[in-house]
Amino acid sequence: MNSDSTDGSATADREIVATRLFDAPRDLVFDMWTDPVHVAKWWGPIGFTNTIHEMDVRPGGIWRFVMHGPDGVDYQNKSIFTEVVRPERLAYSHVSGPTFQVTVTFEEQGARTRLTMRMVFDSAAKREKVVKEFGAVEGMKQTLVRLGEHLSTTQGAGTVQPQSSAFEFSITRVFQAPRALVFKAWTESERLRQWWGPKGFSFVVSTIDLRPGGLFHYCMRSPDGRDMWGKFVFREIAAPERLAFVVSFSDPDGATMRNPFNPDWPAEVLNTLVFTENDGKTTVAMRGRPINATELETKTFGSHHGSLRQGFAGTLAQLDDYLAQVTGIPPDTGNRI
Repeated sequence: MNSDSTDGSATADREIVATRLFDAPRDLVFDMWTDPVHVAKWWGPIGFTNTIHEMDVRPGGIWRFVMHGPDGVDYQNKSIFTEVVRPERLAYSHVSGPTFQVTVTFEEQGARTRLTMRMVFDSAAKREKVVKEFGAVEGMKQTLVRLGEHLSTTQGAGTVQPQSSAFEFSITRVFQAPRALVFKAWTESERLRQWWGPKGFSFVVSTIDLRPGGLFHYCMRSPDGRDMWGKFVFREIAAPERLAFVVSFSDPDGATMRNPFNPDWPAEVLNTLVFTENDGKTTVAMRGRPINATELETKTFGSHHGSLRQGFAGTLAQLDDYLAQVTGIPPDTGNRI
């Protein structure tokens, strides 16, 4: 059972404070606050939906998203993280529209987690304006209720386990091509066939169903003639800014299979990509982490970051070369990792 309280005391002239006790371990509650795939499903009052454009959870990182109200009104939001202490504390500055500072603390209480969220405004007048115009006190309460419901749903379905960010793999690459083209290279089957996969492998067949829950399903042939099946299961598609998918080995029918080369490798890895454009060049920032993984599988993934980086170096070099063929602009080889 989840419980909550909302408190306007203790410097109430400038603060809004809410506390809720969740029936979930602290690592998991922290993950729900820092994984944009999940944040999009519970953030905001009842009836709101979200499009998250970027969420870079580190000091100085930007969290930019749009809240879609049930009345059709969109609310642009931008925050900058100022403190990230996993799994104990988050702090950020909301810098668009009403400005305020937010601190979120995660207190472990046995197998449960007490979360406290504090919004601090520059003045009592600004606090009062947000409370009256936006219903901020009730909105914060409903938001935490939705988080509790999402935690209950994901835990009940067995779809989420706490994963330490220490095992997260990240890589950033700049491409000499516009963002729309780079996004298409990641989401169109005929383009993916030109570059995806280890160097020396060739595509045998591929199909794509570009929608949340849809698959990119493919078979690749190694230089020695062995066929290997794999798939993406798309989680989030926000062209041309953001893409999230679960990657795994598969069989010809699309069922998830274990890694044939390493039995301790996680069966599923969630990759989240953010695409940003500047002066005609596109930066792709990718984060990958195991999901539904055992402790051994998570540690195995974490211990192979070096080989992952080496493998992606070859794969992204192939993307560089493909984009150069399309645009006629030579790749920046000094950018290669």
